[in-house]
Amino acid sequence: RYLLEQDFPGMRIGPEPTTDSFIAVMYGDSEGSVPGNALVVDPKKPFRKLSRFGNAFLNRFMCSQLPNQVLKSISIIDSPGILSGEKQRISRGYDFCQVLQWFAERVDRIILLFDAHKLDISDEFSEAIKSFRGQDDKIRVVLNKADQVDTQQLMRVYGALMWSLGKVINTPEVLRVYIGSFWAHPLQNTENRRLFEAEAQDLFKDIQSLPQKAAVRKLNDLIKRARLAKVHAYIISYLKKEMPSVFGKENKKKELISRLPEIYIQLQREYHISAGDFPEVRKMQELLETCDFTKFHSLKPKLIEAVDNMLANKIASLMSLIRQEESNMPTEVVHGGAFDGTMAGPFGHGYGEGAKEGADEDEWVVAKDKPAYDEIFYTLSPINGKISGISAKKEMVTSKLPNSVLGKIWKLADCDGDGMLDDEEFALAKHLIKIKLDGYELPGTLPSHLVPPSHRKPFQTAE
Repeated sequence: RYLLEQDFPGMRIGPEPTTDSFIAVMYGDSEGSVPGNALVVDPKKPFRKLSRFGNAFLNRFMCSQLPNQVLKSISIIDSPGILSGEKQRISRGYDFCQVLQWFAERVDRIILLFDAHKLDISDEFSEAIKSFRGQDDKIRVVLNKADQVDTQQLMRVYGALMWSLGKVINTPEVLRVYIGSFWAHPLQNTENRRLFEAEAQDLFKDIQSLPQKAAVRKLNDLIKRARLAKVHAYIISYLKKEMPSVFGKENKKKELISRLPEIYIQLQREYHISAGDFPEVRKMQELLETCDFTKFHSLKPKLIEAVDNMLANKIASLMSLIRQEESNMPTEVVHGGAFDGTMAGPFGHGYGEGAKEGADEDEWVVAKDKPAYDEIFYTLSPINGKISGISAKKEMVTSKLPNSVLGKIWKLADCDGDGMLDDEEFALAKHLIKIKLDGYELPGTLPSHLVPPSHRKPFQTAE
């Protein structure tokens, strides 16, 4: 709702348990909704494979279409609210985690939403997060309603959230958490306003980059599936080879299923396959129990060779084609909704702050602090109105900034490149040091509004 800045069919927001449906929010020329059963038979939509989850799921699945600019670039899957307790989980009537896993394998980004007041990870939420195993690079976490607590409480809430997530998501890296208040209401606590704006901007950049990376991600998924298919072929052909031709088929089948972890190790050594490419043992054992091993196929070396050839040669050329196509096409980013509110005008992110301060003022922004800088300048014994690099260095290192940063400041401040600073250039250097000490980034090149007045080129009038 916050990203789209408009309601969509089927949407309900409230403190009580609300949506019990999966809603695919997609672009359409007119506003409307399509129920699940009709959706999975539509060849133009990517949901046909969801029919295997049955009517219980399809009755709780729908597509909301609306003419929103944001949805031209991305589609959103709004999942049902997570329930607590075993009873509610059973009452869904379909395998909730299996559905989540199906979507997780196909989406570009998974966003887990937490409220600053409700941090407990219920059993179902824990199971849901575990169903995203193998998709950890797609997960981002949003800590919402952070304006309802003060800074001290927010620090504790953030710590508690990271602790809770650490117990559920077993990865060595820390998940990226975006803190903010993602709705259009006034902030209750404004002391962290700058933090919330910076975090929202980071989240927007992450989402806006998704259309650009979509082709590469699909290629990545194709490689992942090819490797899995290859390993699957090795497992199936091994089981086929081990089966007796006449008697004792059922006993041998049971023995092979129980020996599956050993078979994995044997195949790893024989074909030099990474352990991470094998399917989960327990899940594979459950699936094999219902299979007839005699109907399995033997290994076809030519097919394996074709897959190896694709992974070794064709993927590389395909990757270069994608990069070439991307460089020729205009950069595609998400527009509309909340994304446009932070792009232009005085309320764009960072406007009037740091190096952008004074951009729309007639007077040189450094002038207000120049008298104080001049006092320091004249204590450094200028010769012919300029101080040497050695003298400037003695003063600049008192800021305790590293040499790499001070070197960049020197390059920006020495406008005429003569290796010395006049009073205006020195004042500019001090201003840039102040910008960096206040926590802002330095510009790559000196913006026109920061160029000292005496170093500005006069406008050439046309004859």
